[in-house]
Amino acid sequence: MRHYLDHAATTPLRAVARDAWIAASATVGNASSTHGAGQDARRLLEESRERVAAVLGCEPIEVVFTSGGTESINTALRGLWGMRRADAGAIVLPDAEHHATIDTVAALERDGARVRSVRVDAQGRIDVPAFAAALDGAALATALVANNEVGTINDAAAISSAAAAASVPLHLDAVAACGQLPLVFRALRGEAPPEAGLVAMSIAGHKIGAPVGTGVLVAARGARIAPLLHGGMQQRGLRAGTQDVPGAAALAAALEEAEAQRASESIRLAALRDGLVAGILDAVPSASLLGDAQDRLPGNAHLLFPGAVGESLLFLLDMAGISASTGSACQAGVAEPSHVVIAMGRSERDARSVLRFTLGASSTQADVDAVIAAVPGAVARASR
Repeated sequence: MRHYLDHAATTPLRAVARDAWIAASATVGNASSTHGAGQDARRLLEESRERVAAVLGCEPIEVVFTSGGTESINTALRGLWGMRRADAGAIVLPDAEHHATIDTVAALERDGARVRSVRVDAQGRIDVPAFAAALDGAALATALVANNEVGTINDAAAISSAAAAASVPLHLDAVAACGQLPLVFRALRGEAPPEAGLVAMSIAGHKIGAPVGTGVLVAARGARIAPLLHGGMQQRGLRAGTQDVPGAAALAAALEEAEAQRASESIRLAALRDGLVAGILDAVPSASLLGDAQDRLPGNAHLLFPGAVGESLLFLLDMAGISASTGSACQAGVAEPSHVVIAMGRSERDARSVLRFTLGASSTQADVDAVIAAVPGAVARASR
């Protein structure tokens, strides 16, 4: 029997999303066509956009459907930079961001952008005063709502307020947080001027039980964002091309269900997580929990196992039927230390000795029990 504890990488497709996709795929027509079939597709697309906007607390026109979190992040960062390149301002980048952000900013740096890094504390949390200080004269800034590896929750409201006060456009990566934390775009944006403060927010469908290949970029009405794709004026010109109507319908259905279940699921997952952490620490006293012990994503347990290489642990647990990860799924198969753990002030050796267990809708007590039973032996073998 396989026990899946890697929901942060991807989570099972929700039945409501599957059913919505199948039903929508029966609608024939390009949503950009003016004939009746096209308008039927357009109607379904715009209804899906309205449903997503209602959950994310934004206007429907601000919802841009994408292929996932990576595209959303790239569109936001490249698009914001593309409209401000002549200003020669820096990009404000915290040290523990997801690689979709880090690698995009690195590409912009090769294209002439300057980067101002911002430290995180020992729990992986963005230092808000340091972030605010880095904003002076910046072209744009980006930040995680919650760290995708260690699960620590950032003060997104304070970060947004700081960006607004500095008149700097901000992108928030909400991929890890979506479905686990409340996300209300207009509340986070507040009274910021049109092109300052929070202007863009990214989510990925497959993290909440929508199909892989679906995502959203929330782009504020007044935001100046250059498109990545050209060839049409779909979605305010921010993403050209034929729109994925079944994907939009499935994402809307998954997002609605995730939000409806969020409060109760957070309580259930936090209880399972706490039991998992307690069981592992009891069985392996040398292990320790990384990230904020309380203010963290409910399904995240990120643990350090001194003296045991994470890749070895991952292999041994997989042989025992347990799926986990050593960090971001985007870096899977790459034998390198976690940049997040290093940014938290830990050694490179520690950064190679971590495992991330993440729980989700299908997680049960049996999954937790299986991990607690398997980890001591895996650690003993890996340590040898």
